[in-house]
Amino acid sequence: MYRFSNTVIGFLNLFTLLASIPIIGAGLWMAKSSTTCESFLQTPLLVIGFVILIISLAGFIGACFNVAWALWVYLLVMLFLIGALMALTVFGFVVTSQGGGHPVEGRVYREYHLNDYSPWLRKRVEDPHYWMAIRNCILSSKTCASIVMWTPYDYLNRDLTPIQSGCCKPPTSCNYAATTMAQDPDCYQWNNSPTMLCYQCDSCKAGVLEDVRRDWHKLSVLNIVMVVLLIGIYSIGCCAFQNTKRAETDYPYGRNRMSKIHPRWDFHWWRWLNERRHQLY
Repeated sequence: MYRFSNTVIGFLNLFTLLASIPIIGAGLWMAKSSTTCESFLQTPLLVIGFVILIISLAGFIGACFNVAWALWVYLLVMLFLIGALMALTVFGFVVTSQGGGHPVEGRVYREYHLNDYSPWLRKRVEDPHYWMAIRNCILSSKTCASIVMWTPYDYLNRDLTPIQSGCCKPPTSCNYAATTMAQDPDCYQWNNSPTMLCYQCDSCKAGVLEDVRRDWHKLSVLNIVMVVLLIGIYSIGCCAFQNTKRAETDYPYGRNRMSKIHPRWDFHWWRWLNERRHQLY
């Protein structure tokens, strides 16, 4: 039973090793896909996939082949990974605690305001180069093309995604008949051209951040589950490391060595003490 933890760690790391492949594939697909406009999660997904691949390989080799240094590296990286996931989870909940949109009277959909989101998220989308990449991505995904034929009745009874609400139409409060009345600045950014619409509106940037906020909340919940799972695996890994250390030494229950061929450093010392004890008694 003393090798049970090694067996468990071996199987768990074989499973996570295989699971890291689709994670890396998903990150590569998100990086190249023209339908995914949120690059916030692409890089973390790739990093997590490669880290899981490396530590799973080290843990599998260390547990199954009694390689103590591989298990030591595995436990060290696992400790940093647990800490990083905990920090990322807390940071994610803090950054995405704001937002959520505002209900519109008589409508199913919500509208989103940029000032409702955290300064860190706003800074990302307010960068002209970054926003240009997101704008081109939304254009190529034809997100607004699916609602171009909607009637006023559809806008009253059908829901919109955050990006559709912010980028594909002007704010509901806009009144273009009242030219002298002060209105939302986004009302003047709106253009009927399919390549313009409200892509330069703050509401469009807010819609993108709302999508990011929702995805980040899901990722944070997944991170909590992963942290609990990794802590359990880390505990079993510590037992496996102790078993491997016993196998490399002459401690009880370890893998026995032929002491006459490879004596320990204290072999002669203990033999001398035993001989003296027998002489005295």
